[in-house]
Amino acid sequence: MARALNLSAPNVRHHLGVLASDGRVTVVRAHSEGRGRPEKVYSLSDALEGDNLSVLAEALLAIEDQRLQVERLAGYILDANQFANLPISKRLALLVEKLNEMHYQARWEAGAEGPRLLFGRCPYARIIAKHPELCRMDASLLAGCLGAEVRQAGKIEKAQGVCVFAVR
Repeated sequence: MARALNLSAPNVRHHLGVLASDGRVTVVRAHSEGRGRPEKVYSLSDALEGDNLSVLAEALLAIEDQRLQVERLAGYILDANQFANLPISKRLALLVEKLNEMHYQARWEAGAEGPRLLFGRCPYARIIAKHPELCRMDASLLAGCLGAEVRQAGKIEKAQGVCVFAVR
């Protein structure tokens, strides 16, 4: 790879390590023959190969239609009990960590009116246009974990910008 990309071997190892930590590639096989670094064979992560989950989710949401209780659904996605008895700054940090494990590209920032959570990516982007109730589910998820009122203050528009949730 280093020769093909005209990079040094340490640079290639570094970038493969970053891709592996992001979950974009996985080590399929690693073996060592004597001295030196073990040889590693990488493959694209299963998460990047695609699936039919968006089709399944859309079908389930269409069936549930008006009966869907987004607050209840939010509780199944992330257990709010793990945030209990933590100060708000630790709740926010843990929440961002958990959201990023679920591919939200989340971060939080302090503001004059209180903290704000920002999502750089919507993990429901494939189906959100037909199911905006998922935004309410996200707000409910955040409120449950933070023990505070949360309202959506902005949305991702055509893959530009971020979703913003204000915490009160």
